[in-house]
Amino acid sequence: MSSGAEESDLLEQLRSGRREALDDLTVRLYDELREIAHRHRALRDNASTLPTTAIVHEAYLKLVDQSRAAWTDRAHFLSLAAVAMRHILADRAKARIAVKRGGAERPVTLDDNVCSDDADPHSLLELDEALNRLAAIDGRLARVVECRFFGGLTNEEISEALGITPRTVERDWAKARVLLRQVMES
Repeated sequence: MSSGAEESDLLEQLRSGRREALDDLTVRLYDELREIAHRHRALRDNASTLPTTAIVHEAYLKLVDQSRAAWTDRAHFLSLAAVAMRHILADRAKARIAVKRGGAERPVTLDDNVCSDDADPHSLLELDEALNRLAAIDGRLARVVECRFFGGLTNEEISEALGITPRTVERDWAKARVLLRQVMES
């Protein structure tokens, strides 16, 4: 059986409630999950005190709670893992701010490599809040941002995960950046 077919079989088992399928799928895609987490660290110049492995393991724990989700394919699974990683980093930033209770807020830009979870938790929380507001306006735009910014997925991978064309992903990314700027400036 080919790798893609085995992953599809595991996703089908997962949809039907076999929790062990998540374990098997995570093992099969572990290197890709680590790569997504590694991108988070690389975007932050390895300033994060949370190791790549810990990010992957925390994401797995979040995915266990969604074991009955209707995951359609590998890209969809990886995009959900990227969203879980976003939430982990946002929660970590909230915890850091709760401990510090202060510090000057800094403006956040929407470049692919700017926001830092440990170095500047305010920026990550501001972006997280802006994404939540964007999701209320247009959920697909928010998903594109999550997949690209937090998951490090390519336009083709995002296209596959969301069931839209790569050109639509490009347009959504451009539109999302404009809307996020507006949301963050208001």
